[in-house]
Formats: sequence, structure tokens, C-alpha cells
Amino acid sequence: MQNKSIKLYLDDMRSTPKNFHRVYDYDEFVLFVNAHGLPAFISFDHDWGLGKTGYDCAKFLVDYCLDNKINTINFTVHSQNPVGKENIEKLLSNFNKLKFFVHIHRFPMFLQ
Repeated sequence: MQNKSIKLYLDDMRSTPKNFHRVYDYDEFVLFVNAHGLPAFISFDHDWGLGKTGYDCAKFLVDYCLDNKINTINFTVHSQNPVGKENIEKLLSNFNKLKFFVHIHRFPMFLQ
């Protein structure tokens, strides 16, 4: 399910931008997406102290999109961690580019 009106901000420290909903950690992110669907736009932070990171959220989101046959994730990464930022950007950009290939391999019934 996609929610075309919600913009989501993932961060535990910075102020929430105007017109964004906010989550502070992985568990809140998963609950939010499962309750509201894929937001129209997501802004990711990477580092949230101890525990799971923004990259873990991005991996969850790819699986969510595959399970729900959603093809595109609109996002930015505002993290100050250059390695974490690059990892999230590459994962989600590759999903957006390779969605058809991934769907075929994840859902072989599309080949029939």
C-alpha cells in the first residue's frame, strides 16, 4: 500500500521539517509503514545511537515494497555519515532501477 500524502522524516536528533511525520527509530519506522503504507517521500538519517540504523529501515522498506508490489521509493538521505548515506542511497537507488528484475526473481509467477 502507498500513501501519496505522507512525507516521513527518520531522525533521532534533528528538528522535524514542516509537513513531515517523524519517527525516531527502526521499530517506530516499521510500525508506521505497516500502519500507513509507503509514504510519498522519506528522508533518512543513518545513525541513531545504538541498535538498528537507517540502513536497516531501508532494507525493511525494500522487502515491504517487494511484498506489496510497489515499484518506486521516493527518498533522500540527510545523514552526516558519508558511508551510511552512500549505503542507503545505493540500496534504494538500485531498487528503483532494478525493480523489474527483482520482481521477476522474487515473484516468478510474473514469467508465466
